[in-house]
Amino acid sequence: MSFFQRAPLQYATSTHPEHTLIWLHGLGADGYDFAGFVEALADISKTGLRFVFPHAPIQSVTLNNGATMPSWFDLYGTRPEDPQDELGIRRARDAISGLIHEEQQRGIPSERVVLGGFSQGGALALYTALSGPQRLAAAVGLSTYLPLAPRFGSELRARNVTTPVFLGHGTEDPTLPYDFAVLTHAILTRAGVAAELHSYPLEHSVSPDEIQDLRRFLTHALAASDLGADGTSV
Repeated sequence: MSFFQRAPLQYATSTHPEHTLIWLHGLGADGYDFAGFVEALADISKTGLRFVFPHAPIQSVTLNNGATMPSWFDLYGTRPEDPQDELGIRRARDAISGLIHEEQQRGIPSERVVLGGFSQGGALALYTALSGPQRLAAAVGLSTYLPLAPRFGSELRARNVTTPVFLGHGTEDPTLPYDFAVLTHAILTRAGVAAELHSYPLEHSVSPDEIQDLRRFLTHALAASDLGADGTSV
């Protein structure tokens, strides 16, 4: 049975885009939740950008008393020490890696793909980008955390250590406290990952200032993805 129950939303800024941004929504939302990124980020690629907004499957969430809702994996708690749905997280990672593979089949190398997300989607984006089989242009996690953190050292793939990471988090976040971002940044930094941590006076949301910072980060990451190891265009 396929992981995805609905086809993802897709938009392209040119007939033949040369970069892709795959964005994963948070718990209980769907792919439409961040469709506004198309307008906000449309011009970050000079050669065209495809946006892919997948929808998480509808499934039971233990944290929410077993209620069914869009969720990338099951949740048992929000504290770092709480048990985690390891099988569900790995299954979701494989599904997202499959979306990246589809972009490769459409002619976009994985090195020109950005994977990002918000909240639970951000957790999956970070985990997939750093432990998955493809080397990506960049990874983005907004208002999120690093899942399966105690095993991160063994999960991180050598080819992904150089993947640039943008972390954005509200200092007033009551859902996933800012301490989660600090811990995630520390873990990534210790592993040698080039992770930027940006803080904002927000709760569990995204601000215009955060989007502007993200635009700058992505513009640089996509430009760098167009260069070969010798610094020449590819």
